[in-house]
Amino acid sequence: MSDHAGKSIKEFVTDFGWPRIIIFIFVVILFIVAPFVGVNIRTSLSDVIVRFGQNAVLVLAMVPMMQAGTGLNFGLPVGIVAGLLGSTIAMQLGLTGILGFAGAVAFCLPFALLFGWLYGQLLNKVKGEEMTIAMYVGFSIVTFMAIMWIVLPYSNPTMVWGYGGSGLRTTITLEGYWAKILNNFLAVRIGATFMFPTGAILFFILMAFIMWVFMRSRTGTALTAVGSNPDFARAGGVSINRMRIISVMVSTIFAAVGILVYQQSFGFVQLYNAPLYMAFPAVAAVLLGGASVNKASILNVVVGTFLFQSILAMTPSVINNILKTDMSEVIRILISNGMIIYALTRKTKVTK
Repeated sequence: MSDHAGKSIKEFVTDFGWPRIIIFIFVVILFIVAPFVGVNIRTSLSDVIVRFGQNAVLVLAMVPMMQAGTGLNFGLPVGIVAGLLGSTIAMQLGLTGILGFAGAVAFCLPFALLFGWLYGQLLNKVKGEEMTIAMYVGFSIVTFMAIMWIVLPYSNPTMVWGYGGSGLRTTITLEGYWAKILNNFLAVRIGATFMFPTGAILFFILMAFIMWVFMRSRTGTALTAVGSNPDFARAGGVSINRMRIISVMVSTIFAAVGILVYQQSFGFVQLYNAPLYMAFPAVAAVLLGGASVNKASILNVVVGTFLFQSILAMTPSVINNILKTDMSEVIRILISNGMIIYALTRKTKVTK
């Protein structure tokens, strides 16, 4: 019995990976130590939950491409740019409140579909090098849009530089439009230290349910088959290229909607170089949740996002109080890049 238990533990450690286990233990320790260094645990937990609602849809966007064997979506900025176009167009038209947020979602979808289709076409031409090319595509579209944000004919005075100027500001406030429209919906507040963003969590549950239904549809099943066994899928009459493109389009749509959720929670629209590295935290979060390069689930998204945001929320308040210096950004970079390197090296070992 003891040998069987030992074997099970060893298999769990092998499958889940020591880095994930260490990070999980680190998060638990942060929550335990917090009260002893003067950190309000209720405030910290509230911050973690708000961050979860803010980022979870962006992490969810990783699932379809990973399931289809298209790799980690380092081209997430493609979808983010579509979302930025949707939000800026809705603001240009003066849409506010829930109508403004819904309008931003509606406006971003055509861009996401078009960008996702073009992005998928490109990835089909570079099979085996998707993640590298995806990263360059993400960087390229952000750089291209840095020019377009200046020349596109926006005229809303709250968005453009100066009075009667041209070109969009680097950061545009959503105050008066739809700032925290989801966070404040049915929000639960306990005193001045705890807030549960009910609307944002419900919206994530809705998006997760849509993803769950899609992945269990005929198309989603074929998509997963392509990622698991391309030869078998091809023998079954499934078009591999078509499934890969669909996975990229769905990922791009979720990224576009995800940035809108992020914006309403953050309270600002950030343009120009802001989306440049937004793929890395999303990739790290889904990997931290237990996903592999070619397999991801909604559970991986939930667990990974919660752990990753717990680290970002708790580290400044706990570690900084102990060390008397700001280490949060250093730890974020170490975990983000470390999880990505870990996943890629594990893929290399399996491939061999």
